[in-house]
Amino acid sequence: MKHPNMDAPEISLHIIGSKSMGGAERFFYRLISALNINGRSHKAMAITRRNSEVAQSAPQGVITYTSYMRTVWDPVSKLHLRKLIYSLEPHIVQTYMGRATRLTRLPKDRLPIHISRLGGYYKLDGYRHAQAWIGNTKGIYDYLISHDFPRKRVFFVPNFIDAVDRSLSEKKEESRMKVGFPLDALIVVSAGRFIPVKGHRYLLEAFSDLPPQSRGRPIFLVLLGDGPLKKEYMEFIQKKEIGGRVIMPGWVQNPLDYFIASDVVAFPSLEQETLGNVVLEAWAVRRPVVVSRFRGAREITKHGEDVLQVPCGDSKHLRDAIWRLLNDEDLSNALLAAGYEKVIGQYSRGQVVAAYEEVYATLLKDIMGQSWF
Repeated sequence: MKHPNMDAPEISLHIIGSKSMGGAERFFYRLISALNINGRSHKAMAITRRNSEVAQSAPQGVITYTSYMRTVWDPVSKLHLRKLIYSLEPHIVQTYMGRATRLTRLPKDRLPIHISRLGGYYKLDGYRHAQAWIGNTKGIYDYLISHDFPRKRVFFVPNFIDAVDRSLSEKKEESRMKVGFPLDALIVVSAGRFIPVKGHRYLLEAFSDLPPQSRGRPIFLVLLGDGPLKKEYMEFIQKKEIGGRVIMPGWVQNPLDYFIASDVVAFPSLEQETLGNVVLEAWAVRRPVVVSRFRGAREITKHGEDVLQVPCGDSKHLRDAIWRLLNDEDLSNALLAAGYEKVIGQYSRGQVVAAYEEVYATLLKDIMGQSWF
């Protein structure tokens, strides 16, 4: 790659190899958009997996290229991706998760600088070849340091979510009409792929044990998502005869109206869950949250202050916490107010974009001997 023009905008190229959309993929696009809008003379672009749902979901305004990402060992995919990277002449190449990181092989101590962003406690052998690493939780940062990654090249930068104006978050009835929810119901919303770690099984068990209504209002459960366990969940719903009160809209690209339409947001993931963007999304629209006590939740939430926490895999305590929030308005209001303040104070777009820019500037100065920022 030729030497960068110091007067030109810095370019970051973000690469993800996922086939399907999920929380990580939504943040991938959210960060690219934010860097382009809020960054200081910064241009961010995306490379996604060819013929994937992720490639088809690129938001307007995000420049997106596609590449072969068949398997992490495929030499054709590695060669095609490398040629595409060099043709775009980025300063920074930021890869997300295993497939993109393993397929990206670039020379060290020269441009472009390869940063691997980790959103989980992965096996690390396939990540060490990068030049720097970003963890989206303090726990992942500590995990990398404890496995002998160089401290000066490891960074902690959290996810961000845009807080929603109060006037919009209070339009519950309008949002319910948009998404087709009963106007008189009490709505519990959960979002995530239908895979074991998300804990939907325990949420369904909890919901099946709830009374069908409270204060004369029917209680509905909304599961936003899709995945390999969908058939199993539908069989459970049929067995428990709760199909009339469980709504499964499938994967939703922009779930904002669903969160606004809710009364309670539940996030019942198991211990392996790393962060939980759903918690931030619920806080951003001022909705009370019930969350299981997985490692990510222990880092970002406080029981009784901004959420109600329950043990992982415990449908009884999950049921009781949901029931409590559906019926205790004072507690719900206190939790949602504290959560909203935390989003503004710790997980805002401006703070996170500035943190990424600082990482990029630090690495350019450290690795290349000067800063272009």
